[in-house]
Amino acid sequence: MSAPSRAADAAPEQRPGRSCPLDYRYRPADIAAAAALRVEHAYVIGGLYGNVEALQAIQAMREAEASQGRAVELVFNGDAHWFDVDAADFARIAGALQQHAACSGNVEAELARGAQGAGCGCAYPEFVDDAVVQRSNRIMARLQDTARGFAPHREALRRLPRLLRLRLGAHDVGVVHGDAWSLAGWSFSQEALRQAQRAHWPGGPASLPAAWSEAGVRVLCSSHSCLPAAVELGLHGASRVLMNNGAAGMPNFRGSSHGVITRLSSDPRPPPDSLYGTLLDGLRIDAVAVRYDHAAWCRRFLRDWGPGSDAHASYWPRIAHGPDYAVADALFGAFAARRDAALTPAARAGRPRS
Repeated sequence: MSAPSRAADAAPEQRPGRSCPLDYRYRPADIAAAAALRVEHAYVIGGLYGNVEALQAIQAMREAEASQGRAVELVFNGDAHWFDVDAADFARIAGALQQHAACSGNVEAELARGAQGAGCGCAYPEFVDDAVVQRSNRIMARLQDTARGFAPHREALRRLPRLLRLRLGAHDVGVVHGDAWSLAGWSFSQEALRQAQRAHWPGGPASLPAAWSEAGVRVLCSSHSCLPAAVELGLHGASRVLMNNGAAGMPNFRGSSHGVITRLSSDPRPPPDSLYGTLLDGLRIDAVAVRYDHAAWCRRFLRDWGPGSDAHASYWPRIAHGPDYAVADALFGAFAARRDAALTPAARAGRPRS
């Protein structure tokens, strides 16, 4: 890890990009108390990151479902904006957020707050290098410049809830950006989940079992940590599921070029483009590939974030080649036990389809 920056010597609440603002915080019980949005089918879309091509692909996926008689609700759970510093691209992402169900991510929260906020608002853990944090703060500053031309949208962002609750049939689903305690929490990251798994999923105030129980839901959906993770565990005699979709607008697996969203459906049949999934008492839950026009997205990204830019330094290797992360790395609990039945043949061989 690099030498600490001056910001690292400041009090935690004064460390842009590392800090977690007080208004990011909530309790799992707040999920239980939220009014339920009743849907039959939903796409939970986290980490779109301003990828216009991915948004177009998701809209096409929704139209294809409609042609099969399924009305799918689009549910954005944060960081829809990020790379979209071009005004026309920003406007397209803003329009989607205003037309569909959404809760705030740290990007939306900081765009609403303005330049005197908490940097990027990512609340990066200490294992993330300071150079990454500083670049993210500068990406946010540039995005803030674009957002100044969209005062009505910034006002709409201020009204976004910090979390949502969906109801599909008899099932309640909690939708957050970070974790069950903070809009930018990292407890649902694959690093934190791996540590919890090694400790046999202990109870306690910041545990996943406690989150399910206090939130009063069978399923939790999140994003924020940027890599997918899927957990299925038994709790009080019933299965519970966590789906962290990673990123809708960037590759999520080694050698891939597709995003990932979480699909929830009252139709128990697995969708054709499922990467992995499970059936929970009639509720179908899947990680679904978003196969956007990768070449067009790369051209758009390089137009605004060419070599030498902060976003290029932090994200271009992943955008071009995918992260050093396999589908099997994302699977915990019962998902791991039945991954061969849930994955495509290419994914079983460690080569997720791109």
